[in-house]
Parts: sequence; structure tokens; C-alpha cells
Amino acid sequence: MNRRDMLKMAGTAIAGATILGAEALAKESNNQPKRRKALIIGAHPDDPEGNVGGTMIRLRQAGWDVISVYMTRGQAGIKGKSYDEAAMIRTQEAIDACKILDVRPVFMSQIDGNSEVNKERYAEMQELIAKENPDIVFTHWPIDGHPDHRVCSILVYNAWRRLDYSFELYYFETMNGTQTQYFQPTDYVDISEVAEQKHKSYFCHVSQNTRKSYEGWHCHSEKFRGIEFRCDRAEAFIHLRRDSSDIF
Repeated sequence: MNRRDMLKMAGTAIAGATILGAEALAKESNNQPKRRKALIIGAHPDDPEGNVGGTMIRLRQAGWDVISVYMTRGQAGIKGKSYDEAAMIRTQEAIDACKILDVRPVFMSQIDGNSEVNKERYAEMQELIAKENPDIVFTHWPIDGHPDHRVCSILVYNAWRRLDYSFELYYFETMNGTQTQYFQPTDYVDISEVAEQKHKSYFCHVSQNTRKSYEGWHCHSEKFRGIEFRCDRAEAFIHLRRDSSDIF
């Protein structure tokens, strides 16, 4: 399938989860607008905003419910602060960022830098996704230099299988080359018109010096993916289809 066809925001399909313009939402039999839901599941506060923020805005514009899920509260992410202090600061930053994106934040219970893959954590992720019952989920690509990113990815993947592939699964990239590795996109979203709003939300994470990381990484990634997609700025994804799941 032509990858330009997949994540257009004006009435095309995302492998079973159709995104339509706000003026033409899919109708159920009772002629009421059918609400669709997307989960963006990141390991830390700022992961969803920095890597999927533009797509989150486009989905909201198209009438979707969007939830930004944080596996940890970034407890280890502020030098000189205790885990509790850092968690409080970074939780508020995420809440502020979500207000700008007009999405709902959800916080899980893992610890930044000490995330786990075990029976209990598999169950926690599966229960959260089952409760939200999304049409589509975005999460970290599993081949990544950050252990928390890898943990988040495998927990979501396990839930996808355990929930009988009930949602479409897309992977996003994070600081490609330094963290994400071997990422070859299948799909793109043009974020040119919403990039400024995305950046404003990302910059809410003041404790992470996000203006510097934006200039060093995210700006170049958006422009490069834009060149690939023939637009000014884009976000790129890998769509894992059910018929290709055996390779993971």
C-alpha cells in the first residue's frame, strides 16, 4: 500500500480505523457521530508530545478522543531532585502540555529508569488498554537505546496480542539514531499547519530543556520526514499489521 495513503486526515483509512474530518465523522446506525479513540503511550512525560504531538492535534481536529499515557512520571529525570520532587514537577508539565493539545493525560505506575517487564506489568498495561478500548495505539519502536522505551514497547505489543489485535498498532520514533534505531517508516502525517502548537506543548517540559532538544533533534526529524512526505514537516510511523506480527 502506498504509504502516503494511510494517515491523511481527511477521510482516508488507517487499516480499519477511519479518520474523517470533523464535518464528516462516520455515522452509526442511529445517525449519531461515532467517536473514535487513540492512545499515545510513552515511557516518560514529553515522549508523546515530542514525537506524536502533531498527529495528536490532527486527530483531535478530526473529532477523535485522544489520551496521552505516561508509563512513568519521569522520576529520575531532574538532576538534584528526589524522585518524588521530580515526579511532581514532570507530572504537572505533562498536564500543562496536554491542555495545549486538548488531550487527556493518564499516568501509570512504573518508575523512570527502573521499569520492569514481568507478569504484573504485562497485566497492568493490558488492563489499561482494555479499559480505554482504543481504535488505534501509538507507542515506542522496540529497537531503542533507552531501556524504558523498550519496556513500554514490549508491554504494549503483548497487550495487542492478548487483546486479540483489537486495535491498530503504530510505532513512533524518538531521537532517531541516538535512541530509536533501524526505523523505516510505513506511514506519515503532515503536521506543517499544527507544528507551532505541537512545539508549544513540548516546551511545557521545561525541566527537560526541551527547547535545546528540539533544536538538536526534533526540528531536524520533522523536516526530514517532511521531505520524505513532500511537505514542510511530518511525523513518521511504522504500522505493525497482524499478518506481520510473527516477525516480532
